[in-house]
Amino acid sequence: MTTEPYNANLQAGLGVIAEAWSLLDLWAPGMTAPALNAIALKSGRFPNMSARRLRNFVIECFAPRYLRDGGETAVRLKALSPVLSKRELDQLHFIATCRANSILRDFVRDVYWTAYSAGRVTLTNTQAREFVVRANQDGRMKQTWSDSTIRRMAGYLTGCCSDFGLLESGTRRERRILPYRIEARVAIVLAYELHEAGAGESLVVGDCVWSLFGMDRADVVNELKRLALQGYFLVQSASGLLRIEWRIKSWEELIRVFAQ
Repeated sequence: MTTEPYNANLQAGLGVIAEAWSLLDLWAPGMTAPALNAIALKSGRFPNMSARRLRNFVIECFAPRYLRDGGETAVRLKALSPVLSKRELDQLHFIATCRANSILRDFVRDVYWTAYSAGRVTLTNTQAREFVVRANQDGRMKQTWSDSTIRRMAGYLTGCCSDFGLLESGTRRERRILPYRIEARVAIVLAYELHEAGAGESLVVGDCVWSLFGMDRADVVNELKRLALQGYFLVQSASGLLRIEWRIKSWEELIRVFAQ
């Protein structure tokens, strides 16, 4: 994950999981965001969205999350959708959303998990606003945000966390923190994805994406050791050295194994 400037693209859609699935169903490999928007507009699947709202959703929300890597994320999600549970798929959407919105990624890592680790039971919009104010003062945005934008973004951050199950649902200024643990098959998908991208063992377990689930390197190694008992890979670690033998050789094979 990079340190690109924060943007306000969350306002085009928070978790919007159901809508994202509708667009994924319409999307085909090689299809551009404008082409997808045209098809979505004609599909009749978004009766509650104006043409302008739908376009913003496709261009500012869907495309950065699922098409930014040439559509590989979209292809993978479509392939995995028949074999994973809703909660597992929601976590993959959460990862894609955080990768496309660094402000959400950092909020989850620096505010949500800090509060969770400290034993706090709630998270407030005030805490979210303080996070955005600090980021604004530190120059994390391309242009300085107004007070109204800061206030809205604070609500978007807690609302998005609610959509993905980190906070309780509802329109509240103070939300209860919910237990949030990575699902086993999501961890397998994530580890294999990092491996396929060319990351060595150390980078696989050290990638900052695991921090979205409150995990450090030791947590990841322990999780992969536990999952190794299911036969997806072999994990050996001793004296700080780590070796992973990948028994699944392709995405197609992984999906077949999940489907069994």
